[in-house]
This record gives sequence, structure tokens and C-alpha cells, in this order.
Amino acid sequence: MSAGAESLRLHGPVGRWLLHATAVVIFLFMYVPMVMLVLFSFNGSPLLLFPLANLSFRWYAALYADRELQVSIWNSVVVVAAVVPLTLALGVPLAISLQRYRIPGAGMIEKLTMIPLIVPGLITGLAILLVVKRVGLPLSLGTVVLGHTVGWLPVVVSQVHARLRRIDRRLEEASLDLGATPWQTFWRITFPGIRTAILGSALLVTTLSLNEVAITFFLTGQDNTMPMQIWAMLRHGITPEVNAIATLSMVLSVAAVVVALRILRTREDERPAA
Repeated sequence: MSAGAESLRLHGPVGRWLLHATAVVIFLFMYVPMVMLVLFSFNGSPLLLFPLANLSFRWYAALYADRELQVSIWNSVVVVAAVVPLTLALGVPLAISLQRYRIPGAGMIEKLTMIPLIVPGLITGLAILLVVKRVGLPLSLGTVVLGHTVGWLPVVVSQVHARLRRIDRRLEEASLDLGATPWQTFWRITFPGIRTAILGSALLVTTLSLNEVAITFFLTGQDNTMPMQIWAMLRHGITPEVNAIATLSMVLSVAAVVVALRILRTREDERPAA
């Protein structure tokens, strides 16, 4: 046995132990604060100290009575209700065009579409703010919708584009050769193959839009969304109410992401047929 192989055999268990220890430390660093946040949201005392005074839902009841927070949550719902259809209406046709048609500069268009995912949200928000001010639009929930649409459009395009690559184009060509119209071919052949990508990307956009702060910070007017309201509440320090709303937001976000990822990873049991 060579010296190199002997070294690997001797140091293999040590290397695995170090890898596992590093993974444990990383996970603790990531998730222990979240667990603490959830625990303190049920603390009966306003003091963020251990041991907990008693388990209580008083801070969730306080959220229910907070009029400003309720308005901000409704504003977030309004934004998401506009952003998701807009990103789908723009992203799905764009992905199909880039994948199925010979468009001059398609590669460059695809790369330009992905820029909002690469550039920090602060830069994206500031750039859109400059354009909005240039054309004279007032800051409102409408400008927030515009910013979120630009920011999360690449999510839809990338997911649908990737799923289109898995669909056999010969099925679409056969459908057209047999007399189906392009619209019928889309609904009977293409759409069944990309519907999970559409639904999954819609859930991801919902989660990202609900929790977006950087872009919203530059484009919101007098109407706060939920993340901006939480930011405003943090100016008074980390209070139990903040822990409670953060817990609810985290649970909803994690649930949406888990569902979205499961949908995106699901393989179609029924292949589209011409």
C-alpha cells in the first residue's frame, strides 16, 4: 500500500469527523437564533431573559390588536397578489420564447434577465427609484409592485426555462403536424409539462415578495408592507411583538418554500402526449 493511500486511510475518519462537526456548528449558528425567537414569542414576560416566565399567547393577541400591523399585512397581500400574476404573465412567455424560438441575441437576453438575481437588492431598488423619479411616478404600492416584479421575474424565467428543456420538442411538432393550432399545442402539450414549474415559482415569488426589504425600502411611499413595519418596530428594540410577527412570517415562509421545492422537484408521472 502506498504512503498516500495509507495517509488517506488514517486520516479519513478524522476528516469525516471534522466535516460533521463543521456542519453541526453551521446549523447551530443558523437555527438556534430562530428557535430562540420562537421561544421568546411565547414568553409571558416582556423581558427577553431565561428562564421564561410562563408560556403565553399575549403577544400574538397584541398583534391582533395592532391596527398598523394589520394594514401592513394587508398591503403585503396586495403587493403579492399583483406581483405573482405579473411575473408569471411576463416570465412564462419570455421563457418559452427564449427556449422554443430563434430570437436574435437570445443568449444575451437570458443573461440580462438574470441580472436582478445577481445584483444586490439595494442596487436594484435604487436603480428603479431613479427611473421612477425620472418619469415622475409617485412612490406607492404600485412602485413596490414594479420593483418586486423586476426583482423576481428571473425566478419564473429560470424555472420555466429549465423545465422546458425536459419536454421533447418532437411532441409539439407532432401536435402541429396533426392539425392542432399553436394555442391548442400549448395547452395540451407544453403547459402540462411546465405547470409544476409555474406553480413552484409562483410560491417562491410569493415568499420572496413577502419578505423583501431592500427593494421595498426605496420604492415604498406612505403605505408600509409587513417587512417595513417590522423594521419600524425594531427601532424601539426587539420586543415580544416583533418576535411574534417574525415567528408567524418565518413559519409561513418556510411552509411556502418547502411546498415550492417539493413541487419543483416532482417528476411528472404523466408525460404529455400528442
